[in-house]
Amino acid sequence: MRLTQEQDELRAAVRAVLEQHPGNAAWKPLARQIGAAGLAVPEEYGGAGGGARDVHVLMEELGRGLSPLPFLGSAVLTAGALLSSGDAAACARLLPGLAEGTSAGTLAWAEEGSWETGAVRASAVPGPDGAWLLTGTKEHVLDGPETGVLLVAARTGAGVSLFEVAPGAAGVRREPVVTMDATRALARWVLDGAEARLLGTDGDGGRVLEHVRDLACTALAAEQVGAAERCLELTVAYARDRVQFGRPIGSFQAVKHRLADAYVLVESARSAALGAAFAADEDPGALPRAAAVAKSVCSEAFSAVAGETIQLHGGIGITWEHDAHRYFKRAHGTGELFGPPALHRARLADGLGLVAAR
Repeated sequence: MRLTQEQDELRAAVRAVLEQHPGNAAWKPLARQIGAAGLAVPEEYGGAGGGARDVHVLMEELGRGLSPLPFLGSAVLTAGALLSSGDAAACARLLPGLAEGTSAGTLAWAEEGSWETGAVRASAVPGPDGAWLLTGTKEHVLDGPETGVLLVAARTGAGVSLFEVAPGAAGVRREPVVTMDATRALARWVLDGAEARLLGTDGDGGRVLEHVRDLACTALAAEQVGAAERCLELTVAYARDRVQFGRPIGSFQAVKHRLADAYVLVESARSAALGAAFAADEDPGALPRAAAVAKSVCSEAFSAVAGETIQLHGGIGITWEHDAHRYFKRAHGTGELFGPPALHRARLADGLGLVAAR
């Protein structure tokens, strides 16, 4: 599995923009100069018409710097849900703004810490003039600056469905939440009889969300790989420079072995993440299994490598001023996002007809 020269050039361009524009300031340059916001949006809706491998490259780079940009929530979850819904009118109305980066979107899905469709308890009932009225609370919603497109999963008489809700409408309340990982903002959205517009077919939301979760896990796995790789780079550099007993600590066999093990974890995770991206682009039928593998493998690899970063940096690794704790917190946050590794191993086992070991 090899990336193309164009994708290598995309990586270099993204890294250059992120180095020049720290934090959220990079969103506009990435959108305008590289078309990042619409990377996986079809050209007919103003996007670049790229695929999951392009998203993989971008997410690796965002992961390296623990970027707070709303790409995952807007360009992956929201755009992916719109496209998967099959609602051509909604796509034509909403995707151009998302692709330009002039509007950011989010998908309010999880309830009580679960992204399983069976956990959706938010309700939608028919309202006046063809609208729907939504009531419920959505947790762990990826938060971005000035959310312009809010998609909500709610249950109707036909099953789980997908709705568009105006973020500033009556009966809609956004509550920022304090998170362990300060580099990724999350919010709670509370709906109390909020007016909404049905997207796609009533009762088809479960299918849409399952597919979007696979895309999201594939993208998140790439982010985890990029962050884990950066952890390893920082640790190798420290082991080369830190002198103890008259020698760089990286010259000690025990440290060499731990760094070698971390390298194997990073490269194994990269293979799993790329496997999911290739499946998304070339073999969609294999995507659910590949995405479950990637989310499980990459979550555990990132957590292990981030832990080694702290351990091998010694005392400096637990100081607030060093970046080690930020990577460690991102590792544990992403490990739970869209479901923990045990959940995805259970999905994988179910798909293979095996009994899952939880």
